[in-house]
Amino acid sequence: MNRHAGYVHGYSAAEERRLLDQADALATLLHRETRFPPGSLVLEAGCGTGAQTALVAAASPGARLVSVDRSDRSLRAARARLPGADLLRGDVDALPFRDGSFDHVFVCFVLEHLSDPEGALDRLRRLLRPGGTCTVIEGDHGSCFYHPETPEAREAWRALVRTQAALGGDALIGRRLYPLLAGAGFREVSVSPRMVYADESRPGVQEGFVQRTIVPMVDGARERAVRLGLVDPATFDRGVADLRRAGGPGGTFCYTFFRATGVNPG
Repeated sequence: MNRHAGYVHGYSAAEERRLLDQADALATLLHRETRFPPGSLVLEAGCGTGAQTALVAAASPGARLVSVDRSDRSLRAARARLPGADLLRGDVDALPFRDGSFDHVFVCFVLEHLSDPEGALDRLRRLLRPGGTCTVIEGDHGSCFYHPETPEAREAWRALVRTQAALGGDALIGRRLYPLLAGAGFREVSVSPRMVYADESRPGVQEGFVQRTIVPMVDGARERAVRLGLVDPATFDRGVADLRRAGGPGGTFCYTFFRATGVNPG
């Protein structure tokens, strides 16, 4: 069973805005192949505030998308944004569906927060019909490179990774997607790395990804990281400021996401 100690980034209005900005900034990079056939039934496990839900639904208008999340607060935000969407409360460990109910499963930025991601994938696989597919998208914080790189920026980034580990998650999970899906019983597993790179010749990427997605993501872990004694506040704040410089004039930022698919052999 998965231990849910808490969402590392928190549930603030700022985090809700960050998730929307992230979805917009990465839509093409992450979802150019995310299309489900008309008439198919798709489970989105861990929909959060619906930022990814809107993209998936728009790309597959003929499919029926059922989106589930364990957070009442996130679901309220999703319902306000997506009236008429099929949004349900449920936990990945105990989803209220019979085995073989779905044609496809979609999971985005969820496994990183679970203590037993392989177990979660095994349970999701059983909800698929034979031949049904699973699509998983995760980042990997160990894939991050930036300039200028300062000791304080490294400490802030490291504090985020260590805080997520302390909460039972894995901020480096992107590199594990192939063995996780294979271990959960999926076949024909395929993993595609998706790198995003920003410098001042790409101001839209700097603004949308670095300034409005990455920096707020790190900053959102401040309270927990300090409370856990993983970093001192002054160092963390200087580090966040330095990361912001990496998304400005003279700065560069590089990060890799991973998109994986697998088939339920039945």
